[in-house]
Amino acid sequence: MSIIIKSEREIALMRQAGRIVGTVLDTLSRRVKPGMKTKELDIIAAEAVERLGGTPSFKGYRGFPANLCVSVNDEVVHGIPGERVLREGDIVSLDFGAIYKGFHGDGAITVGVGEIASKAKELVETTRGALAAGIAAAHAGARLGDISAAIQGYAEGRGFSVVREYTGHGIGREMHEEPQIANFGVAGTGPVLKKGMTIALEPMVNLGDWHTRLGGDQWTVLTADGSLSAHFEHTIVISGEEAEVLTVREGVYA
Repeated sequence: MSIIIKSEREIALMRQAGRIVGTVLDTLSRRVKPGMKTKELDIIAAEAVERLGGTPSFKGYRGFPANLCVSVNDEVVHGIPGERVLREGDIVSLDFGAIYKGFHGDGAITVGVGEIASKAKELVETTRGALAAGIAAAHAGARLGDISAAIQGYAEGRGFSVVREYTGHGIGREMHEEPQIANFGVAGTGPVLKKGMTIALEPMVNLGDWHTRLGGDQWTVLTADGSLSAHFEHTIVISGEEAEVLTVREGVYA
């Protein structure tokens, strides 16, 4: 496994890519409403990233047809925006990546459409908390398994399950670099984290079982049992005592 350590210049460029991602996601979160089509969110994302001086990471990646992944309710990740109309009570995961001067940022949030059920709120907040737990475990000298175990422990400790087929990842000049970062694992195992590593942590947490299935479009991943799923992601850089979150704008996207 070859884990790339980034220079200060490279991290500075990733910091700008991350700000673009955070700003686009914050914009999208404020625009989600009942009655809109998911393709409208894709248009908003495309306009916002262009305005901010970035390029979408996902458009054309392995043939993906959109700028943004929009996954609704039992859709876990990689949903293709289109004609689907959002309804009051839905939860929507928004996953977005941007390139700035050759470097990538990647992030995701899950938001409610209008008023959502209490269990859906709990799922969303647990997934957000699982990401925060993973970030808290990510510092120089820790091991990769410490991150995975922190995410798993937080989510499962609250009665939810973590998706196992899809993982976080290294990130930099490529959207996906080494290492893969599972959302489950054993503390004290795996490679040692070193200053300058840039990684994307992205817990996907289900209300029911952790198993998933691939939809008919060969992109959208759904929960196997039809239960709700939520997804949060940040790109971070390993520093000293605590990681720096790159995909955040003025503390809004947290």
